[in-house]
Amino acid sequence: MASKLVIIIVFILDLIAVGLAIAAEQRRSVGKVVPDNEKVYEYCEYGSDIATSYGAGAFVLLLTSQVIIMVASRCFCCGKALNPGGSRACAIMLFLICWVFFLIAEVCLLAASIRNAYHTKYRKMWNIDNPPSCEVIRKGVFAAGASFALFTAIVSQFYYVCYSRARDDYNKNPPY
Repeated sequence: MASKLVIIIVFILDLIAVGLAIAAEQRRSVGKVVPDNEKVYEYCEYGSDIATSYGAGAFVLLLTSQVIIMVASRCFCCGKALNPGGSRACAIMLFLICWVFFLIAEVCLLAASIRNAYHTKYRKMWNIDNPPSCEVIRKGVFAAGASFALFTAIVSQFYYVCYSRARDDYNKNPPY
């Protein structure tokens, strides 16, 4: 039987991670070009930088929930073997899908947090032809991280339940 405590803890961590990623998308930095008082040079002015913290928090919480699921299921490769059957096949498939979704979510959240934290200070201080821009992160990168974090949450819960069912089948009917 799957541990209800593990399911609840992972669900709460994943839900908070998705919420933080959505909040990061809403609060991502926006840059605008502002001239100085003497109109000698231009610089970039950015809004709040809280999205970086939200994205990093979502990254850490999603990583923590994945570690909890993998420790609880012994990462599917350690521990006793499981009896062949539908539950084991389903657990293997969900294990792979869970890791793919997890890696995509983590890459999106990490890249978005790093890019959101990067700010160009002075845009045009000297007479150069191509001054640096006030680029910010593209709209939707944190949202993609949030979506894949939600997919990871759903699939990891199903994986853990299927793994637990396959483990219980093994304990009831050992192969010897």
